[in-house]
Amino acid sequence: VKNWQTKLSTSSRIRSLEKIGKMDNEFNVITEGKASILFPKDNKVFYNNVQQFNRDISIAAIKIWSEIFSEEKQKKAQQKKESDIKTQCNRFVQTTSLRNNCSIVHLLNTYLYIRQPSKTYTFTILEALAASGLRSIRYAKEIPNVKYIVANDLDLDAVNLINKNVEYNELSKDFVRANQGDACSVLYQHRSFPDRFDVIDLDPYGTAAPFIDGTVQAVEEGGLLCITCTDLANLTGSNYPEKCYANYGSIPVRGEFCHEMALRILLHTLSASAAKYRRRIIPLLSCSIDFYIRIFVRVVTSPVEPLAKVTGKNTYVPMVGPIVNNSCEHCENKFHVGGPMWTHSIHDKQFVLRMLEHVKESSKDTYQTHSRMLGMLSVIMEELDVPLFHSLSALAGTLHCTSPPLKTFCSAILNKGYKVSASHATPGSVKTDAPMSVIWDIFRSWIRLHPVTMKNIKENSPARKILTVEPSFVADFTIHPNAEPASRKVKLVRYQQNPEKFWGPKARATGKRKAKDVEKDEGVEQSPSVKRQS
Repeated sequence: VKNWQTKLSTSSRIRSLEKIGKMDNEFNVITEGKASILFPKDNKVFYNNVQQFNRDISIAAIKIWSEIFSEEKQKKAQQKKESDIKTQCNRFVQTTSLRNNCSIVHLLNTYLYIRQPSKTYTFTILEALAASGLRSIRYAKEIPNVKYIVANDLDLDAVNLINKNVEYNELSKDFVRANQGDACSVLYQHRSFPDRFDVIDLDPYGTAAPFIDGTVQAVEEGGLLCITCTDLANLTGSNYPEKCYANYGSIPVRGEFCHEMALRILLHTLSASAAKYRRRIIPLLSCSIDFYIRIFVRVVTSPVEPLAKVTGKNTYVPMVGPIVNNSCEHCENKFHVGGPMWTHSIHDKQFVLRMLEHVKESSKDTYQTHSRMLGMLSVIMEELDVPLFHSLSALAGTLHCTSPPLKTFCSAILNKGYKVSASHATPGSVKTDAPMSVIWDIFRSWIRLHPVTMKNIKENSPARKILTVEPSFVADFTIHPNAEPASRKVKLVRYQQNPEKFWGPKARATGKRKAKDVEKDEGVEQSPSVKRQS
């Protein structure tokens, strides 16, 4: 690893700059983290400043995963070593008298051998859609114990730029390996055990759906998948539910909780793909960020899937679903059917806690989006482990009433004996284990204190049907000591405001090049089974 990461000499550095040529006229230099990247001045699709948070939190997640990964390997090696030594000792004791001093020395040496420090384990990374190579170069310079990184892209211009940036950052091309290939083909070529990657990063323009099947096969046992999807217009049900079904096999439901549902749809798709190969997923961290979602998931080999209940040894039957009527018991309207989606935990709180502690120990020099990372991870740590959430303003809008203060509403839920938290996905969100009957009774109690004008509410509207029912209890709006979360008390950046003008996703790279320009390019490593595509 040290040989691959060895910095270039000063003369090599000068030669690499000369090879790049006319930097001032052709390239802009952008520094992010420990990486300085050359970007063509005439190409504006490669760099999106807002995505720095994505890269920062990915670096922190991979660091913590690598610590856990190494600890597990060390523990497994230690257990095997102790088992082997125990077997040797038993044989030794049976054949040798312990009165012999040499025998005692041998046993002591055996004990010391067991207690020797464990070795450091290295790991590999694949960035399947690398573009300029910024993410791969940051991983190479900021994450310890990396064996090597494959920075893959289909576009030859992108691969050439990756090589330039590897040289510019004084990294070895054996350490950061630029590769031209179709991402799906590269993933399928690495399905066999010796060739798998420990970490696979997918950050596509749009959906990651075409790459999921290959990804769950190409990742190492216990490895980490880092997956981004930016097609929220499909995942949140805004306009194209049929497109979401085509990509993910699931129908979204439009509602205030749609961004968390997008996370759960992606996790379900990943789980269903992994199950085909006797593998299952373990979500570590699932984030709704700006215009995209980002998940961090471990993959392990196991036939066990959380979709049925056990009635006996190796006997499984379908789960029993909730019994509902043809219409809603509260507003008498028809139900909207969505899913399927992942209904289990979307975060591993122990993993998130280790990440949060790591970020607290770091500085803004390490992560330029440090304050936002602290805020998001803190809110995620406080989230209840229940699917979806409510929006206080949406609930109040349904009843045409003034919205109670968030702290007051949360206090009423807590005073009734239920749990409540915010969601990292949306400001003003309410996650709770309280049933809808309790939620509406709290609002009925609130409206008694802050009446609505009933004559302005239509006769058959949901509001009138809900408000004509008498509450089963009178809500207690006394401020509860736990109504305000710790993350709000210390004024963390819990929800990001628009960071800059035109901060959304950039234009898609076209990849169109003239044939004569393609023929001039040389020295690019290509995936052997991938033909160059025009």
